[in-house]
Amino acid sequence: MANALTFEVLRNLIGFDTTSANSNLALMGYIQTFLNEYGVESQLIYDQEEKKANLYATLGPKDKPGVMLSGHTDTVPVTGQNWQKAPYELTEEEGRYYGRGTSDMKGFIAVVLAAVPEIVKQDLHTPIHLAFSYDEEIGCVGVRRMIDTLKQHPLKPGICIIGEPTLMRVVTAHKGKLAARVTVKGKECHSGMAPWGVNAVNYAARLITWLEKLAHKKRDQGPFENGYDIPYSTVHTGTVHGGTALNIVPNQCSFLFEIRNIASDDPRAMLAEFQAYADSLVTEMRQIDAGCDIAIDITTEYPGLSTADDAEVVSFVQSLTDEKTRGSINFGTEGGLFSQVLGVPTVVCGPGSMDQGHKPDEFIHKSQLQSCELFMDRLIRQLKA
Repeated sequence: MANALTFEVLRNLIGFDTTSANSNLALMGYIQTFLNEYGVESQLIYDQEEKKANLYATLGPKDKPGVMLSGHTDTVPVTGQNWQKAPYELTEEEGRYYGRGTSDMKGFIAVVLAAVPEIVKQDLHTPIHLAFSYDEEIGCVGVRRMIDTLKQHPLKPGICIIGEPTLMRVVTAHKGKLAARVTVKGKECHSGMAPWGVNAVNYAARLITWLEKLAHKKRDQGPFENGYDIPYSTVHTGTVHGGTALNIVPNQCSFLFEIRNIASDDPRAMLAEFQAYADSLVTEMRQIDAGCDIAIDITTEYPGLSTADDAEVVSFVQSLTDEKTRGSINFGTEGGLFSQVLGVPTVVCGPGSMDQGHKPDEFIHKSQLQSCELFMDRLIRQLKA
């Protein structure tokens, strides 16, 4: 079975409801206390309201770049999901650990923390940095404050390993994301006099159709990038809200859309094309009423990850895991921010599978925790003086 301390730490971590809407300070307090017991100092980097925090700690020498182990502490909600297990109590059954966040990604954090007693016994010649963030699930929000802080440090980490669930396979790439809210303001009137109004729902439908055509263009013409299950950028409309009654021409409609882009495809260029089309519709709408408008507001944006297969970080991390294949993932991580904004070579490699993440009765296999423990043992041996 997994290390007894790994189980204890994971049980404690799962006990904190760190849904992104909630504070994570109680969990961070637990981690700080745990680290303090082994003489490890840590720094909390708070959000603006001081209701959430990132945690950063260094084990080993502070005058060398070192290896950063990164994980997010927030989880997605359980609301509306049909759980058979208690989501915030760790349940062990038939080789699986159940609970919200077991796979995504408190399992990784538990293994890392359980390795701390062994790490502090060793005379490391290269440090290990712990970087635990908040609000990854809602757009990689919290880690940006940590990156701003790390930019001020005299030394930044040499490499970063993000422990998102990859079945311990080294991942070098994932798509970026740009999400936006579109708000269409039309002119309201009685439906019997519809030509005198400006139907916001109709104009929203035209915008959504334009996005669908863009999605088809990307599917058919690319650009394409090997390694992904879907080897091109995708465009998707997720929610639409508009209108008040059938007999009223709607004066407002809003919708959310997202772009998941491969590295060679610029989402800002796509957004600029979309904005130009929206502007042309506004000109048309204002021929009836000057108060009509279309607003496009970005809600989430983070870069993709694209680390070269021959990068040193790739061979180093592959030497620590038994999974010798590498590739891409279909979900986003904080990796693009660490790589592009902080300038630290980054890969993703962690226990569990995203096939279990975000679902009711989320679980992680014991064998995955054991593989991650072996990974940590090898890392410690590599970094010993």
